[in-house]
Amino acid sequence: MASVAVQDRYAPHGICFGCGPANEKGLRIKSHWEGDDLVMRFRPWPEHQAFPGVVNGGILGTLLDCHSNWCASTTLLKQQRLSEAPTTVTAEFHVRLKRPTPAGVDLLVVARPTSIEGDTVRVHAEVRTGEKVTATCEGVFVAVKPGHPAYHRWG
Repeated sequence: MASVAVQDRYAPHGICFGCGPANEKGLRIKSHWEGDDLVMRFRPWPEHQAFPGVVNGGILGTLLDCHSNWCASTTLLKQQRLSEAPTTVTAEFHVRLKRPTPAGVDLLVVARPTSIEGDTVRVHAEVRTGEKVTATCEGVFVAVKPGHPAYHRWG
């Protein structure tokens, strides 16, 4: 992909297990804007299986949470015309595992903001394998201010 992933652009030293580029043992997801959607392609590793041939639900939750969080952060960045991506945290997220997600295939995770109120962004995201949606997420993400433990954690 030609563009730089939002994680690499705005948090190159981040250590988050799901999205931190600097976490050598993490998932190190790479998200890119394609039109109105933030998209991420990910191939689960063999150790991400819950049982043979099926991805663990916790791994899917991590992919959805981190990817949706970046959707919220970069949505605020664009909407508020900020010079840097605000640090957002997950206030809540609800994952629905709709069907088994096969291991050993590329997953497409697509996120889109559904509403913005001040520093709060609601996001819908889904995991797709081919034409099938295997998991969905509805989440609420909030930009934090100085004094919060996560403030500037991406830097």
